[in-house]
Amino acid sequence: QVQLMESGGGLAQPGGSLRLSCQISGSTYNYHAIGWFRQAPGKERVGVSCINRSDGTTYYPDSAKGRFTISRDAAKNTVFLQMNNLKPEDTGVYYCATDPDLYCSADNTARDFTSWGQGTQVIVSS
Repeated sequence: QVQLMESGGGLAQPGGSLRLSCQISGSTYNYHAIGWFRQAPGKERVGVSCINRSDGTTYYPDSAKGRFTISRDAAKNTVFLQMNNLKPEDTGVYYCATDPDLYCSADNTARDFTSWGQGTQVIVSS
């Protein structure tokens, strides 16, 4: 089984940047994709990016295109989410997630992912 741990959250001003990390441990070959999700207070988790382990292909929803970049360091079993030009609506708890049978797809939802980290808080405010 894969274990995930997020870090790197914090407070940023609008227009600022943050870099989140997702450390992968356990069965580090027993997954095909890592997704990043945001959960705003009182709302469901929504996907903000995804990366496939085998070839590094990525997926972003329209809200994240041009501002967020997902990448991976295979040697360190870590996936990163670089967030630039942050907006107040980016505020929330950010989670990384995976599932042993899942590849990145525009059709993926949070319900498709079965392993989650504990989350890291991001606050975008002036």
